[in-house]
Amino acid sequence: MMPAVRLVLLDLDGTLADTAPDLAGAANRMRIARGIEPLPIGELRPFVSHGARGMVGRAFNVSPEDPRYTELRNEFMREYESALCVDSSLFPGMDDTLQRLEQRGIKWGIVTNKFARFTVPLVQALNLSQRAACIVSGDTTKFSKPHPAPLLHALATAEVKAAEAMYVGDDQRDIDAGRAAGMRTAVATYGYLGGALEYQHWGADALVHAPQEILQLLDLDKRTERNGA
Repeated sequence: MMPAVRLVLLDLDGTLADTAPDLAGAANRMRIARGIEPLPIGELRPFVSHGARGMVGRAFNVSPEDPRYTELRNEFMREYESALCVDSSLFPGMDDTLQRLEQRGIKWGIVTNKFARFTVPLVQALNLSQRAACIVSGDTTKFSKPHPAPLLHALATAEVKAAEAMYVGDDQRDIDAGRAAGMRTAVATYGYLGGALEYQHWGADALVHAPQEILQLLDLDKRTERNGA
């Protein structure tokens, strides 16, 4: 019998917040500066989970092996940093979900591969800095997801055991990292869904199609615990 969840950890881009508009905006400003038509956000959105590499790759059709890649990636990061929370916002229902977690005395935190130089100001702009039990960025630990190190760091910071935690993410590496850390996992199917496989095959314990369904998972855990299953 699994113990009750005392900590819900969330990926940032595509799980906690819809950051695609500002990431796509940075890529499109670079295209416009070069006299290239901007891409519809729908074409860039699926690449958000892959960070700067994905956005630059789609916007300019370059891979990390391309001699232009490093310069374009650095420019993209500067462009994004200059306007990283203009149109980004929490997914519908997420703030209510966080409030209800807090009301229940359940901690929540953020674990992202986004570098701290972007994570910290973005989380501040979303008015979440003082509410999160932990905020772990892609450069907080030596390794980033899918390595479990960031999640283990989050557990230590929040002082919660892995068996009492759940990680929710929209990328295959989120689920891989959560499983490697020994915690329950759930796929945010409303997110960007980055990964080589279809999300149904990532090996997660559950799927959530909206933020509010995270609460339903916790309620299911409570019913299971009461029934002794």
